[in-house]
Amino acid sequence: MFRSHTNGELSLKNLNEEVTLSGWVQTIRDKGFMIWVDLRDRYGITQLVFDQDRSSAQLMEEAKKLGREFVIQATGKVIERVSKNPNIPTGEIELLVEKLTILNDSQLPPFTIEDETDGGEELRMKYRYLDIRRNPVKDKLIFRHKMAQKVRNYLSDEGFIEVETPVLIKSTPEGARDFVVPSRMNPGQFYALPQSPQTFKQLLMVGGMDKYFQIVKCFRDEDLRADRQPEFTQIDCEMAFVEQEDVMNVFEGMTKTLLKDITGKEFGDFPRMTFADAMKKYGNDKPDIRFGMEFVELNELVKGKDFKIFDDAELVVGINVEGCAEYTRKQIDELVDWVKRPQIGASGMVWVKFQNDGVKTSSVNKFYNEDDLAKIIEKFGAKEGDLMLILSGNENKVRAQLSALRMELGNRLGLRKGNEFAPLWVVDFPLLEWDEETQRYHAMHHPFTSPKPEDFHLLETDPGKARANAYDMVLNGNEIGGGSIRIFDKDLQSKMFDLLGFSKEEAEAQFGFLMNAFKYGAPPHGGLAFGFDRLVAILDGNEVIRDYIAFPKNNSGRDVMIDAPAPIADIQLDELELKLDLKA
Repeated sequence: MFRSHTNGELSLKNLNEEVTLSGWVQTIRDKGFMIWVDLRDRYGITQLVFDQDRSSAQLMEEAKKLGREFVIQATGKVIERVSKNPNIPTGEIELLVEKLTILNDSQLPPFTIEDETDGGEELRMKYRYLDIRRNPVKDKLIFRHKMAQKVRNYLSDEGFIEVETPVLIKSTPEGARDFVVPSRMNPGQFYALPQSPQTFKQLLMVGGMDKYFQIVKCFRDEDLRADRQPEFTQIDCEMAFVEQEDVMNVFEGMTKTLLKDITGKEFGDFPRMTFADAMKKYGNDKPDIRFGMEFVELNELVKGKDFKIFDDAELVVGINVEGCAEYTRKQIDELVDWVKRPQIGASGMVWVKFQNDGVKTSSVNKFYNEDDLAKIIEKFGAKEGDLMLILSGNENKVRAQLSALRMELGNRLGLRKGNEFAPLWVVDFPLLEWDEETQRYHAMHHPFTSPKPEDFHLLETDPGKARANAYDMVLNGNEIGGGSIRIFDKDLQSKMFDLLGFSKEEAEAQFGFLMNAFKYGAPPHGGLAFGFDRLVAILDGNEVIRDYIAFPKNNSGRDVMIDAPAPIADIQLDELELKLDLKA
């Protein structure tokens, strides 16, 4: 054996035992007459000691050859440390080495393998296999593993069956762009990598599996925003003979179980909020309810005062930032510049202060007197010491802008604490959304989402008002899961395709297999998919999913470690009967 114990398990109970350890050299401290080496593996660190009074000259010379990240094997006797280290589990003992074997030497790493490293993100991604040796990355991957095990145990106990679905499927026009894979055996034809197993899990319900789940890779060829990956992992689930409440109860139960395991706390029923209320109060459909700053609409108070910016706006709306009336002009100007960035797109911002001495002032004192300001402050429910920030413009745009400002202030003021959890269901989404550019409806979720039964009639008269039988689970301002009750009636599904602008021929070509399946007795069914990467990150008190993926890609979708994507050889193109015609 290369080792009898790991580097994290020895203690005083092992005194005087002869043991063998293996691992990587973390640090070396050479005093000449004595050498200490910290030996590291996944399980921890054990200190090795070489002592010229107790070790041979040859062994001392071998120890002097060691460098950082050398892979070694050491055999010796466990002894009690004179200078103990209470910060590590093995801090009361050390190994007096009697035999040393260098299993592999190492070049000097491009960054230090320490919890606090000197390596930048791009460098660490290039050498990700070294980065994984660091505790912060290693611990996150172990945490991810534990969460996956808990999910599998919970769903298995609930009667779900894990079923693998294909990775090479057919391209469909809905959603993000597909990654496509050419078929050598079928020249000119392509597979697509699944954006989700949506149609397959529905077919499993037609097949009578009743309860299905899968922790599965999904792929979307979309422009990557700050924290997206082109390949990501879902907890994908489907159930037969269920209504919305059945699905929500199962997965609320799963989330409560995970939260209890992590926090030790029992969570009650998750609050629910309609899509309309979420947009009205927070400006987005995944609000962080750990803190306030609910939107306050001001049209009725501020219009007609000859302030053209407000008078011409479709919506004037603001938030109350408690305790921030002492913000300096410089601090407020910085916030104005922040909302005017192209990513946010606001044209400006108005502020109102209710100062600690009771004085009311604003950036628009020229248009609004003290009585006007008093009414605005009352509308906000503000108290002395509060700062109100107001945006105006197109309703949809201004809500999104104010939502971004609210989240930014939540971060700056320390209101978004990683160790606090506020789950929420958002329900009653619109079924369809109108696209002005294409002059057609698009599915808010996907084409297989059922309308609410009481809104079926609206598909004939006013489809834009129909609500989806859909639900999203939100945690700390992030959508961690979403799902719906599916359409299982072939006529209703055909009607949905019509509304989405599919011709009969297009619908048959793209989804004929599903429509055919529905002819053979499809049960009522519905499901939900969690974004596993994001769920794990948030449960661990973070939001950056990249840290919880073993080999992530950068914001350009590149794996800088293996240099992918990359060109392929001409002979491969010939076999696929493909010819490149790259645009300059």
